[in-house]
Amino acid sequence: MRSSRGVEIKTPEQICAMRRAGLVVERALTAVGEAIGPGVTTAELNDVAAETIAAAGALPSFLGYGARPDGTGGFSGVICASVNEEIVHGIPSDRTLAEGDLISVDCGAILDGWHGDSARSFAVGEISPEVAELSATTKRALWAGIAAARLDGRVADISAAVEDASGEYGIIEEFVGHGIGSAMHQPPDVHNYRVRGRTPRIVQGMALAVEPMLTLGAPDNVTLEDEWTVVTLDRSVAAHWEHTITVTEHGVWVLTALDGGEEILNELGVPFGPLAD
Repeated sequence: MRSSRGVEIKTPEQICAMRRAGLVVERALTAVGEAIGPGVTTAELNDVAAETIAAAGALPSFLGYGARPDGTGGFSGVICASVNEEIVHGIPSDRTLAEGDLISVDCGAILDGWHGDSARSFAVGEISPEVAELSATTKRALWAGIAAARLDGRVADISAAVEDASGEYGIIEEFVGHGIGSAMHQPPDVHNYRVRGRTPRIVQGMALAVEPMLTLGAPDNVTLEDEWTVVTLDRSVAAHWEHTITVTEHGVWVLTALDGGEEILNELGVPFGPLAD
């Protein structure tokens, strides 16, 4: 492992270790999705993720994250469970899901010292067409960003592609994607909108978490008194999708997708580049 201008560059073996961590996250999110339904609490979904991560011999990335030196203030969940107007960092609780809700679940896991990070938005029963389209557009924006990643390109290429695919929805600017590897949050930032100036070149061994967040209304937001949960000021619904990716000499590899992203990358005409799966 080495560093290039503050960006952690992994060996192929370390990227493969990240793939194993990414698959733990993928299984946890799949299990959570299967448990979602009206009448289920977000705390119950947290338990599902915790059990899945533990069964894989991994640790949750989020639990205790951000704790102060005295041990207080850390995030208390294994997942972030953000419902409707909650954009990100929703704390699992006794909140009960209802028909028509949209819940965004963000999950991270550490396996053998390496992190995986991914998020999906799930419908609770039947949701309105406008909310369904919001989530679908956010997912398309994610994949547009992923498809824009290529060796010797720049991180800004991902950001521009995400913005272009986001349509007229509100783009959250305060929270962005990031580098990832031996720590969950690392340089560089991966913005969800065009940025000025030169951003790092994409090179082999770089791993990035791409994570657009869009809203039905204005993107203005506020953090609640719990110091974590971020909500839209106008209480419009938000969606959040995320994957951890890398780019190899062969193409793009989505470390947190079961098939490595092969199906969607093929549809988008983007080379698929796994190292070992």
